[in-house]
Order: sequence, then structure tokens, then C-alpha cells
Amino acid sequence: MSPLFRILSLAAVGTLMAACATVPQPLQGNYANISSLNAQQAPANGTQVRWGGDIISTEPGQQSTCFYVLGRPLDSQARPVRDNNNSQGRFVACRSGFYDPEVFKPGREITVTGTIQGTMTRKVGDYDYAYPRVETNVVYLWPKRQIYAGYPYGPGWYDPFWGPYWGPGWGWGGGWGWGGGWYAPPVIVVRHR
Repeated sequence: MSPLFRILSLAAVGTLMAACATVPQPLQGNYANISSLNAQQAPANGTQVRWGGDIISTEPGQQSTCFYVLGRPLDSQARPVRDNNNSQGRFVACRSGFYDPEVFKPGREITVTGTIQGTMTRKVGDYDYAYPRVETNVVYLWPKRQIYAGYPYGPGWYDPFWGPYWGPGWGWGGGWGWGGGWYAPPVIVVRHR
């Protein structure tokens, strides 16, 4: 089996697996298509929602833990979309029991399901912000994302036919033309903790 065939086979399998990705079982169901910004401006008490985003803070109390979240749109798996320009406002999600703030740290991604129960007003700087409050039945903490910078062609190169090791002027002898002088650069893995 040729190396090119193996690479293409792996790419096809990866694409099929990604296409078959589904919403995790605890987050499945039918929910209202309302954002936290909409719920902040119009009463939506009793509405069943599935919201997610980045944790701002986690505050355990005597009976429950509240998660203050910067809302994000959800992708096809119900995971928050990583897009710094697309916030859906803030919300607070409260669930009975203790959730450790060292596990549910600021910046971690969560998705919650539950019922809207009015708003809570808290300060954001000097501003009084009305957080829509969700009484949650599921709190889903997503695994940390792994980021691979430019794999396998190095940072800034994403095309296998054009890059620092392949393309015009990069032949075996350094002559002009299309050639096979491809040398794999080191793989750079950046992990966010």
C-alpha cells in the first residue's frame, strides 16, 4: 500500500467520523432557539434551553453552585464555538451540589441544559448586568482543546503542494521547477491548560 493511499484513507476516515459526530447523550433533546441576549431583554421564564460558553467564574454555595458564563453559539455537537467576536451575552447557570472551582476554571468550555428562571443582577465593572438565570439539570464540561499549529507543514503553511519544502524552485538539486525536496518540519503542539 502506498504512503499516499494510507494518508488519503486516514483523511477519509477522519472526515467520516467528524461527519458522524453527534451531540453527547446528556445534552440531547429539543430546546428553544433563544439566546441569553434575547432572554435578558424579554421574559422567557420556564423556557427549556441548551446554552454554552466559556466559564467566567464558578461560585459554590451551601446548596448549589453557580457558573457565570460568557455565552457562545453552539456547533453541531452542542459545543461552544471558539470565536472571540461572537458572544451571545452572559448568563448564570446554577445546579444543586458542589462543583470544584479548580476543575471548572475560568476559560473552560461548558454546555448546560435547563430552564430559564428570571435574571440576576451583578456588577461587571461599574455596570449592573442582568444575567439570565438557568436552573440546570445538566452541566457538561468539555475536554480542553488541542491546537496543532500548521501540522504537518509548519506554521503558516497548510497546502501540501505549496509551501516551504515543496513548490516552484524546490527540486532535488535546488534547480527551478516542481520537485520532491519535501522535508517534514517538526510538529509544534500547543496545549492550553
